[in-house]
Amino acid sequence: MKINTAEFIISNSEVAKCPQDFLPEYAFIGRSNVGKSSLINMLTNHKNLAKTSGRPGKTQLINHFKINNNWFLVDLPGYGYAKVSKKTKSVFQQFITDYFETREQLVCAFVLIDIRHEAQAIDIEFMSYMGESEIPFCIIFTKADKISKVKIDSHVAAYKKQMFANNWEEMPHYFVTSATEQTGKDDVLSYIDEVNQEVFKNNSQF
Repeated sequence: MKINTAEFIISNSEVAKCPQDFLPEYAFIGRSNVGKSSLINMLTNHKNLAKTSGRPGKTQLINHFKINNNWFLVDLPGYGYAKVSKKTKSVFQQFITDYFETREQLVCAFVLIDIRHEAQAIDIEFMSYMGESEIPFCIIFTKADKISKVKIDSHVAAYKKQMFANNWEEMPHYFVTSATEQTGKDDVLSYIDEVNQEVFKNNSQF
């Protein structure tokens, strides 16, 4: 897939105010400072489509970007270490939950994980929630340029082991990426393209 157009549509904290267009949506979410904005900019060929920041937790709204006029990329707030009050964080978590559990246009979520670190409990817990809620998702490992191929393989293997220990029957589909080196870009976009083709072919709502 080649991305020709990427247009910011709306930011908000209420699922009811999300775009009414019935187009497939792909949500990107992960722990704060996982490299989400850099990944989104890399995928869309834009330097500043998603705002990057050295301050974790900067994304605090549901951000919709219309891609090629036929699907939405949705940038969601990070979970975990955002420097916001507990009250504000609980609101974030609620509207994220509302989005995942009520947004009919969502066809797949991408859970971003920093490949440099060993399996983190917060990531495993979040993916368990996704699985229990029957929300389709894939894993995107980020920052692959920061460690060796051997460590990448061992960290992916550690995630597989952790997920099997948490009653997963198989590892979710995953991608290894680097925004700096453009690694994994074609794989992620090809996957979205394949899913879109199936969605448009099999679902009369789209």
